[in-house]
Amino acid sequence: MARETQSELRMRIVIERPVVGVMHSLQDKDGHPLDPKRSAAGEPLAFDFAIRVAPGPRFFGDQVRREGPQRRFVYVRVGELAGDPASPWSRRMKLDIHDIDPDLLDRAVADGGTIELTVDGTGKDGTPACATIPVAKRLR
Repeated sequence: MARETQSELRMRIVIERPVVGVMHSLQDKDGHPLDPKRSAAGEPLAFDFAIRVAPGPRFFGDQVRREGPQRRFVYVRVGELAGDPASPWSRRMKLDIHDIDPDLLDRAVADGGTIELTVDGTGKDGTPACATIPVAKRLR
């Protein structure tokens, strides 16, 4: 799809309640850690990045992954996968973006706002969250 029909959109992932001391990062286009950080005392972690969105909506960008014809998501790498070789965890969080409300996308593009995806970083068992994580989505 021609880039002329795509609009850049700012995104922010906020990981609430990350497990203290565990490294988290985005996943770059080549599958490596990007912007690794860890929480020293349980404070939220935030990752900012840009994507492109086209009518449909269709999603593009270095952090956008695909599964099938419709599903689009972003990976957050955890522990060893985030660049900490000493971590006992080697996980990824999968954050769906294909289901962002089109009205929210339109408002973000028109206003230059940021779509914030908020997730709980701690699983029910007290370890870092992984797999497909429920995501709260809002415009900032």
